[in-house]
Amino acid sequence: MAKFDKLKVMNLLAQAPMVPVFYHKDVEVAKAVVKACYEGGVRCFEFTNRGDFAHEVFAQIVKFAAKECPEMAIGVGSIVDPGTASLYMQLGACFVVGPLFNPEVARVCNRRQVPYTPGCGSVSEVGFAQEAGCELCKLFPGDVMGPNMVKGLMAPMPWSKLMVTGGVEPTEENLKKWFSAGVYCVGMGSKLFPKDRVEAQDWQYVTDKCREALSYCHK
Repeated sequence: MAKFDKLKVMNLLAQAPMVPVFYHKDVEVAKAVVKACYEGGVRCFEFTNRGDFAHEVFAQIVKFAAKECPEMAIGVGSIVDPGTASLYMQLGACFVVGPLFNPEVARVCNRRQVPYTPGCGSVSEVGFAQEAGCELCKLFPGDVMGPNMVKGLMAPMPWSKLMVTGGVEPTEENLKKWFSAGVYCVGMGSKLFPKDRVEAQDWQYVTDKCREALSYCHK
């Protein structure tokens, strides 16, 4: 069961509007990354469903975070079907993110009051997702659409809450472009976790990079 409901997750995102996106098959590495992000001010963390037995790693992360990162909402990403969404919610996912919009995923998430953030590539898709109860929609891939897509969408639909993933970097110039355009929050993966830093277990780097990036995440 999710530790936090929709309202709490949205409030956490308002407080710290950056979601690290990460996957690793090693449970201990994943735990260390979650803890490093938490110490850097992150309050919503997306573990992606991308490897074999990823759900088993996820289950351990949720238990770890409950003790070590009490104000962290752990969610799952790369979800494209309702069965997988249900599996992760049973393991404690506080939010579900996908690269596409599947109304059946919205249905199972709404039943459990778990926020579903689908990937949308057009104004119409955002509109359909909002009709299905998605309070936060992900513009994906962000590096293809760019900040102008956010501005263009927000003009006729100013009530929209948008997260952008893809093309987001932990720099002042990049993040200010997105937030000035009107995004609610951003998702960020490899730029926060360079492979060499993870291999070196340089968790202080991750903490410092998260803290720095969050300092730029304001409109």
